Amino acid sequence: MRTRSRAQVAAALVLTALIGLPDLLLAPTSGGTSAGARQASTTSALTEPGALTDPGAASVPDTTADTDWTFRGLAFDVCRVPSLAVMSAWRASSPYGAVGVPYGGRGRECPDQPHLTRGWVAEVHRMGWRVLPVFAGSQPPCARGPADGERPRSSPGAPKTRSTPGVPETRSSPGAPETRSTPGAPETRSTPGTPETIGATPAAQGEREGSDAVRQARALGMDRGSALYVSLRSYDLDDAGCVRATLDYVRAWNREVRREGYVPGLRGDAETGARHMETARRAGTGDLPSALWFARWNRRPSLYGETVLHPYAWRVKRRIHQYEGEVSEEHGGHRLTVGRNLTDAPVARVARAGR
Repeated sequence: MRTRSRAQVAAALVLTALIGLPDLLLAPTSGGTSAGARQASTTSALTEPGALTDPGAASVPDTTADTDWTFRGLAFDVCRVPSLAVMSAWRASSPYGAVGVPYGGRGRECPDQPHLTRGWVAEVHRMGWRVLPVFAGSQPPCARGPADGERPRSSPGAPKTRSTPGVPETRSSPGAPETRSTPGAPETRSTPGTPETIGATPAAQGEREGSDAVRQARALGMDRGSALYVSLRSYDLDDAGCVRATLDYVRAWNREVRREGYVPGLRGDAETGARHMETARRAGTGDLPSALWFARWNRRPSLYGETVLHPYAWRVKRRIHQYEGEVSEEHGGHRLTVGRNLTDAPVARVARAGR
């Protein structure tokens, strides 16, 4: 039987360490967070170790040139942004260094955002927070579950489920039915409080909403170079028409956001949005997101252990894992319901006050 040389063993150990160590260093512990751990979690300048050698790595597109403004550490996301007083208290006492902000789009679960202003964004940035902007626009016609701040996410250990063709999905909110759009049908307004679906012209719709995402981000003081994450509900990957329309919409949204000088990202469930983008990447499709924010509620934060993604796809500064959601936390005397995320991805580039 052949034995490995010392050089081979050493190379294997280094490779294992490079893949697993970043996640282990940033994973929260059950015993609270020390000052040193908090410092590590809020460091925005950390980057992934150098490129690893792998036969499949050459086929993975590198889009890191547009991700100069990044954050690596723990982040929380909310449906409705807290006041500045709460943000200040959490900054001083929580382990988080970034916040997911649902800033625009007609699909937001919490469209009323009394605290969200240009001044709020500038001030939380001055406090040291990094902002992850979330835009929830039109949704796949075969979407299921709630929209944006929604957190529909993969349950721990739950198998992937498919919808029965022709059977409408139901919203997680009691009594609110979800309707499926007929492929090729024109856009129609959904029940009040629910977003429109991607309709007969998904590319035009994506371009229009990409422009709107940039306009609203700019109004809040987020400069060119900022990442903007389009949020999608979980949807039925067995519905070919819906999948095609969703991809056309996302690609057009990405093109428009890039054309305006911003960085497009996608936020969605690991088993639908992330899986769909990975399938498109493997097929050689262009105009894909520069960053993926995938949700899998397994309570095990891991950027590079997600099974639906190639380990070298969206590898450097381009992943966020929402590993737990709808969690009630209290810091500095203020309690919030949040989603918990491990982040190594682009963030908003915030304009200086007065600009």
